[in-house]
Amino acid sequence: MKLFIAEKPSMARELAKCLPQPQRQEKGFIRTGGGIVTWAYGHMLQQAEPQDYNRQYKQWKDADLPIIPEHWKLLVSPNSREQFDVICRLIGDADSIVHAGDPDREGQLLIDEILDYVGNTKRVERILLNALDEKSIGEALHDLRDNGDFSHLKESALARSRADWLIGMNLSRAYTLAARRQGHRVVFPIGRVKTPTLALVVRRQREIDNFKPVTYYVVKAQFNHAKGVITAQWQPGDTQAGLDSEGRCIDKKKAEEIVERLRAQPDGTIAEGKKTKKKEAQRLPLSLSSLQVLAGKRYGYSPQQVLDAAQQLYERKLTTYPRSDCEYLPLNQRKDVPAILANLGRLSDKTLSQWAGRADGSIKSRAWNDGKITAHHAIIPTTVPCPYDKLTAVQRNIYFLIAQAYMAQFYPVHEYIQNRIVIAAAGEQFVAHGKTVVVLGWKELYQSDGDDDDEKGELPPVRKGDGVQFRRGKVEEKATKAPPRFTSSTLLQAMKEIYKYVKDDSLKKKLKEVQGIGTEATRATIIGELIERKFLVEEGKKKYLKPTDMAYLLVDSLPDELLYPDETAVWEERLYQMSLGKDSLADFLSAQELFLRKLIAAARNNDGTPQPKEGRVCPQCGGAMVRRHGKYGDFWGCTNYPKCRHTERIDAPPASAAGDGESYVCPRCKEGIFVRRSGPYGPFWACSKEGCRTTCADVDGVPSIYAASSEK
Repeated sequence: MKLFIAEKPSMARELAKCLPQPQRQEKGFIRTGGGIVTWAYGHMLQQAEPQDYNRQYKQWKDADLPIIPEHWKLLVSPNSREQFDVICRLIGDADSIVHAGDPDREGQLLIDEILDYVGNTKRVERILLNALDEKSIGEALHDLRDNGDFSHLKESALARSRADWLIGMNLSRAYTLAARRQGHRVVFPIGRVKTPTLALVVRRQREIDNFKPVTYYVVKAQFNHAKGVITAQWQPGDTQAGLDSEGRCIDKKKAEEIVERLRAQPDGTIAEGKKTKKKEAQRLPLSLSSLQVLAGKRYGYSPQQVLDAAQQLYERKLTTYPRSDCEYLPLNQRKDVPAILANLGRLSDKTLSQWAGRADGSIKSRAWNDGKITAHHAIIPTTVPCPYDKLTAVQRNIYFLIAQAYMAQFYPVHEYIQNRIVIAAAGEQFVAHGKTVVVLGWKELYQSDGDDDDEKGELPPVRKGDGVQFRRGKVEEKATKAPPRFTSSTLLQAMKEIYKYVKDDSLKKKLKEVQGIGTEATRATIIGELIERKFLVEEGKKKYLKPTDMAYLLVDSLPDELLYPDETAVWEERLYQMSLGKDSLADFLSAQELFLRKLIAAARNNDGTPQPKEGRVCPQCGGAMVRRHGKYGDFWGCTNYPKCRHTERIDAPPASAAGDGESYVCPRCKEGIFVRRSGPYGPFWACSKEGCRTTCADVDGVPSIYAASSEK
């Protein structure tokens, strides 16, 4: 008997339909003439908690860290016990097994870990289902692979799972305990991906809060040429007076002088006229991340909304596997091109049907590349006709984007001529850029997006040495803008393009090829968890992400190794190499253990004290002061809130610490430090340690108990 184990019930049902003589479903499986099909419910085995290894770990103690299992344990999820028993019984009865997990590293691990758990020794084959329509499943059934070919994919997923456990279980405890020693009643959920993602938002918000716009001036001039009018912009020289470090003119008088000189000396010449023929290849089809980013920008959908809709389309057999990180297509898919384009041409949506009618299926774009395909390919429509009018609004929009990106592959390459004209006049240079479209090509499908480049409009044909005459000019006042706030979609894009945000610039080139941090399936979940746990809140119609006080407290309490994505991005690269068989699970976990011990030691040394990012120290308790945004604007707030409620105006100079830098230790508890307070009868001194209520009078700015003593 051949046993198929699918990742989920919906996949099992579709698979069973494509096997000979499908019979009635029984409890936990479907019997067919081609074998028995059963299913899992996602990860039915879960990582054991620390207390499952040793009861003493149930209580969080610094002395127990790091907790590193010698032998990793998996426990059957209570909600899956009944179905798990069915699978185990069927494995025992089977002659051979077909692994039908999703075609990615998590899907590989999900079924493999069940087989490993029961100690299976029977032959296992692998079926790769990138789509659930009958044609795709039929082809996959005739192309079964040896499951052993995917062992490296399983190792990669296992390494990711164990690394997440080590970081989450150990560092959450280490830094929570450190914060509690400082009096913070908090729990810090630290994650290998989650924490640097949160830190991205906090750093961006601080950039915005501290941003000071720079006013600068741009000179634009129109020149008459025999073949037409040229609008050009002044290009100041490096030694030009009145420029800032970025080469912008910040002296309005200097800019106005340029216009006056042009009026006085209107004659100029063409110093350079350059035309460059360029081509822009078709946009690649969509991966899940690129679909989520595009849908977020165009429709305002959250990443989770997009994933849910893409999953629904997949389960209705209308599109291929949604959790794909690939933007390329295998050559064997080209045989389906006529059928897919024909289906799209019959859609009720006039835009899609018209595009399909003009598509040329013989065009072979750069997307068709077997060398870029792993276990899955880009998300595309299937050969199943789409009942477009019966889809929900979200499903229709997601299907539209997927179909649009697919059809773009069958339009010509976009061709244009890029023009650059340099005009010399009044001793200065003025530059004009233009673009002449030769072949619109695939951009016909994206004209409404307004994302075409800056160099629009045609320029008249010119030759070097041609004369021009100044016509009119103006000085435009502009201001630099703060970086944009993150939304869920743009944060997801930042997670994918993480090389742009690493602290070590030397890593950027290396990490550009990495698929970011997190996976296609988990990024949306991570952002959702940060919002659900109140570390981030969404504001306004565009749902901009804003850090909460708890987010600032967490970020200010952690070292850079956890806040910047450098380490995590390097790990992702290693996980990818492991999936190719070029790295080992043992070496990876060994490096994780060293990293873990280093950061636990750091947590013990800094004792959880937030570092003052702006260099301000609270004069009441000695905690870090951070910039906050409140109902009436920005202010400085103590990170020990709510224990300490000290605040200061943004324009106030940093307040002096108690005793102008002197530390007066409490003589009763020997742990707290005296801080100077104001009361109804004047200043007094009080111990900063929670639970200690020692106070004394103020004598000329010194605690009375120390007024005649040198002890501090």
